[in-house]
This record gives sequence, structure tokens and C-alpha cells, in this order.
Amino acid sequence: MLAAWVEQLLGYASGALKAIRDNEHYPALMTWARDEGAVRVGGDLSMAQALAPQLWNQTPLVRLDFEPEPLAWPGRNEPCWCDSGRKTKQCCGAVTLPGAIPPHLMWMLSLKEWTGETLKAALKSGKAPDQALLEAGLIAAESGQRGRAQQILESLFSSERDWLRLPEQAEPAFEILVDLYQARGFHRKRATLLDAVLERGPTFLRGVALERLCLMHLDSDDLASAREAFVRAQQTLPDSPTLAYIEAMLLLHEGHAEEARARAHFWWRRLSKRADLDADQLQFLADLAANPEATLAEQMIHSEDDLAEPLAALATLLDTLEDPPPLQLAWSSEGRLEYHATAREDTAFAAWFEHFKVAIDADAALSFEADPWENAGEWLPALCAYPEWLGAPAVMQSLCLALTSRFGSLPWMAESFFAPLADRFEGWLSQLEAQQGTFVWDDADNAILLRCALALIVGMERGARTRSRHLAERVLKLDEEDDLGLRELVLDQLLREGRDEEAAELSGSTDEEEMIGVTMARVLALYRLSRRDEADAVLAVAQQANPYLVPMLCDEKPTPVALAVDAPAPGTRAEAWQYRQLMRDQWMATPGAMAWLDIHRR
Repeated sequence: MLAAWVEQLLGYASGALKAIRDNEHYPALMTWARDEGAVRVGGDLSMAQALAPQLWNQTPLVRLDFEPEPLAWPGRNEPCWCDSGRKTKQCCGAVTLPGAIPPHLMWMLSLKEWTGETLKAALKSGKAPDQALLEAGLIAAESGQRGRAQQILESLFSSERDWLRLPEQAEPAFEILVDLYQARGFHRKRATLLDAVLERGPTFLRGVALERLCLMHLDSDDLASAREAFVRAQQTLPDSPTLAYIEAMLLLHEGHAEEARARAHFWWRRLSKRADLDADQLQFLADLAANPEATLAEQMIHSEDDLAEPLAALATLLDTLEDPPPLQLAWSSEGRLEYHATAREDTAFAAWFEHFKVAIDADAALSFEADPWENAGEWLPALCAYPEWLGAPAVMQSLCLALTSRFGSLPWMAESFFAPLADRFEGWLSQLEAQQGTFVWDDADNAILLRCALALIVGMERGARTRSRHLAERVLKLDEEDDLGLRELVLDQLLREGRDEEAAELSGSTDEEEMIGVTMARVLALYRLSRRDEADAVLAVAQQANPYLVPMLCDEKPTPVALAVDAPAPGTRAEAWQYRQLMRDQWMATPGAMAWLDIHRR
């Protein structure tokens, strides 16, 4: 009954608002209520007349700078305000509505309707009720109107409003606005909003802001900042179930799988005693305690309704893959090994591409010319229906790149997707190794296999580091020119495993044109091996190549640098910031290293 009333009320109020906007005077509304409004409430003329003045009283009028023009509620024996000519007690006063009329309804509908300068002026007026902004913003976001949703929700969280009075339903609106900023590239606005909420927002919003901040730092591999944000969130909302989820993710990013399991078990024991958690939440916590990686992977796979089933089917398919067919290999006139795609492979790729439709950016290592996930609802089921397509390295290349672009930064996705694909790829890799030749990016179709390798290495880097490094080392032996920049990645992992002698040997001699990550890996390895004179000399080369590097490493809270999709230019603050994001934790974990860097900075 209540749902029917809400639907009926919305239909009537929308029609009434249109009548008001055509004239913005009360008599025009009453004419509409008698002529058309009764139809919208099942032909009940009395209800149509009773509703109209109540909605009029709360409607913001453009001609009055978005103030309403309310009528005084008449006494029982006074003429009814619907202009029927009868006393109120014999007219609208005798009508009992099936339910309440939300006091912000007409503001909410107006915000849905207004566009352009009118919407901008209405929001700038500051007169829209919080609940109206909240609901209108959520409706716009759900209907895909991202610009309108951002505009309305920005007004809800403007600095002029008292955030301490925001209803707790504002939490999803806040998260949507943060997501909109992220999706639309407004990173500075996102940072400003988070800072403002942390400074003066209500407790429930500060907790959410800290949680989002932690997740953002995880996405950018800034584990130290993520840990700091998590600790602050724990102090703000110590009993939030979300903390169990975030701490498990943080520990997995840090490479502490066993500790993640132990902490998840702690959270389950602690929160299972609460009566306000539903069965699904408790089950999730129990699953997280039993197997954090598998639980987070399953949650990620099922996070989007449209893709849940095909992603789950893909994970099942990858577990059943057999060894790949042999490659067609040849030797170049220069004595290098070449891979040539066969007609069978080209046919399989053509069939796949009819569904996938997105080409790889040939000028980049791991990029597409468009987002393949916009069309995933088509190519995922097609691949599951024709798994033989994966016998073509070009199809493997597209799939590995697509999965890495979406899941490569999530350690818990390694076993679901990347490990089984790596099993299959290593069959081809063994065929290449058996030829005992050099395998170079620019020869024949070699780039297909090398790009596929790189996607798998990056996809497993966080969740299966040892396997990722082993694969990188194998490819690096084939591709001595290191077209993929794998030496830096292998050095990173050797340093994390404390294999400093191997890192010093692999980093080789210092070259001014060397990638800064390789040069700094040599510096750190030499420092750890107490070869200080050599470390001093190599650090001087690194400082000459990028003067921002050491100050960026030493500063506790440097100004962040927005990173583009492409690799940052050598010698820039962006390059220094990227290195700090990736490796500062290793410098911090090395006794005396930060103090030694600080001396060189001064």
C-alpha cells in the first residue's frame, strides 16, 4: 500500500511541478489539479485538490529566487485553500492522504528537472534542503548523468553547509562524489574534499574518508600512506566492519598473507559478537578469516552484476586449460629467434576480435586504444564459448592485457586469473628457451609474446611475487636488450627479498642513461652491502639524472604529483614521485639508509 502511494505521489507531483513551471502562480496549479491531476490519483478529485496546495507550499519558485510562496493553512470553518468555495472541514480538511508528503519532495523534483544556469543558480542559492540534494544527486548518478550528479552532490558537500547536520544517508552520496572525481579525472577536487571531510566532517564521514584514502593509496602503491590512513580510520571508527576488509587488503599488498589471515580471524572473533551485523556480513568475515585471497577475489568477481557470471566462467575455464599448441619459430638472417603467427592463429584472432573490438596501442607496452571493459559483456562469454581461441598468442595477449588493466594492482586476483594464464604461457616460453636464441621485440611477431609476458609479470607482481620474478628472469635471459624494462622489476623484487648481492650484480655498471629505478636499485644494494664509496658514487649519478629524487625520498609529506598513463619523463618530479611510491618502503626498512640519504640531500 505504501509503495503504491509513493508511486502515485511521485507521478502527481511531477505533473504538478510541470504545471507550476509553466506559470509559477497558484491558480494555474489548481486548474491543472482539477483538469489533469485527478487522473494521476485514480480519478479522486478530492485528493487531487487536497494535494495541490500542500505541494505548492514547498515548491521553490524561480521568480522568487528559489523561495516558496506558501499559503496560510486555513481554519476549519474558513474557505478551503483549493478555491472550491466550501469550508475547509467540508473539503480538503476532510481528506485523509494514504501517506506522508516528504517536505523536500518538490525541491528534489526541481533539481531533477532544472538544467544549465537555472540549476547552477538554484544550487548557488544554498536553499535546497540536504535531503533533496542527496536524493537528486543519487538519482542522477544512478541514471548515468555524471555531470549533473557531480554538480548536485558538490552543493551538498559545499563549505557553506553544516556537515555535522548531514544525515547518515549522506555516506553513499559522499562515496559517489569521490568516485565521480576519480572517474572524471578531478584528482585535486577529490583530495580537497577528502581533506575537508577529515577536518570538519561528522564522525561517520571521517571514517569513510579515511577508508577511501587508504584504498586510494593502495591503488597508487603508496603503502606507507595507506598504513597511516588505516591507523587513523581505526582510531576514528574502531568497530567498523569495513576495517577488517581494508586491513586484509593492506596486508596482502604488503606481502603478508599469513598475517592477513590472522588479522581477519581477529576481526571475525571481535565482530561476531555484535548483534547489529547481519548474517551476510558475518559470513563474509568468516570467509575472510579462512582464506583472505580467495574471498577478496570472489568479491571482486561478483562486484558488478553484469560481469559476475562471465568472470566466474572465465576463472573456471582457465583452471581447465591444457598445454598450448606449438609456436611457429624461425631464425632471422641476423641469427635471432623469430615467432611468426600462423594462418590458424590469425583466423582465431579475427573471430575473437569481432567480439573484443579494441586494438592494442602498438606504441605502448601495456595499453589499448580504448577501454576493452566497456564491451566485456560481449567478449567474455564469447571466449568461454570458444576457448580454442586461446591457442593464438594474439588472443592471449589481448586477454592478459585486459585482465592486467583491471585486476593487475590487486594481489588477491593473481591465483584466479594470472597464475593459470602463466601456466599456459610458460609452455610457449619453454619452446623459445629450447632454441637457445636471442628473442628481440622488433623482430617478426615477437612483440605479441613479449607483451603477453609483461602483462602476466605485472599481473602477478603483487600477489605472486616469486613467480612474477621467475617469469621476468626467464624472459630477460631471452630478451637481452631488455625491451620491456624487466631488469628494474626484477631488481625491485630481489631487494624486497633481501638478495642484495644478486641485485648489485644484475644492476651492473652505472650508465647516465640508465632507468632511474635501476640506478637507485644499485645504490640501495651497495648501501646494504656496506660498499659505501661505491654507493656514494652511484647516488651522485642518480642525483645528476634527477635532482628531485633524494629530496622526494627524504620528505615526510611531499606534495603529490599526478601521474599520467604513460611513464613519467626522465629527470622530472613525476619520475621522482613514482620512484618514491614504489620503493620508499624499502629505504625506510633499511637501517640508517634514510639518514644517509638526508646527508646527501644537504
